[in-house]
Amino acid sequence: MTEEVQILIARLLAHQTLRRDDKLVKRALSDEIFRTDLDARLKACGMRFVDNVYADHVTLAFTRDCEPRVFGTRETWQNNNFGLARDGVALLVVLWSLIILPKRARQEAHQAAAEDQTDMFGKEKPMLRAEETSVGISYRALLADFGEKLGKKTRLDMNLGLLARLGFIERKGDQLLEGPLLDLLMDTDTLRDRIINGALSDIFPLPVSRPAAELQSTQDDVAEPSAGDAS
Repeated sequence: MTEEVQILIARLLAHQTLRRDDKLVKRALSDEIFRTDLDARLKACGMRFVDNVYADHVTLAFTRDCEPRVFGTRETWQNNNFGLARDGVALLVVLWSLIILPKRARQEAHQAAAEDQTDMFGKEKPMLRAEETSVGISYRALLADFGEKLGKKTRLDMNLGLLARLGFIERKGDQLLEGPLLDLLMDTDTLRDRIINGALSDIFPLPVSRPAAELQSTQDDVAEPSAGDAS
């Protein structure tokens, strides 16, 4: 077992992500003794095994107590270690919101991407995989909706290229699709509620026409999104 744990860690370090249906990954997800050994070895190196039921892949990230020593070693706190500037992080959050949140809704409803309505007996079936429920977004629509706020076309294209190389997205023609890391390395528990309740207003200014009381209420709840989980 020790050798298999070592092999799994080495493969994750070498390939960054592995599919959930990989033999050793399946063992890490189902064998408690194997997982305990895996977690202990990773923790000794300041790392942790990252998976969630909505994603088709698993990866590694820093432990929370290790993050300050990694991201706080410079004069200013790094919000990620991928070299993403603020507009790159903002774009990442936008893509997560537009691709992952709808995908998760379909998974929870047991509704495949090609289906028009939920199967009335779907709750009795296993949760659908990401590749069965994830739908991409149009590059042209993204540029039209967010281009002005994310550095216009040149800057947007540069950040999209970087996110594609890092494995957050995949590009197929005009479509921007979910990459293996997009649903793994974002702080999901924090981001989901903040985004649903309007946290993106911190990056994209709220319309002046909104009532003052509503504006103040939204601003009070806003916290800057961060990709601090990324490793």
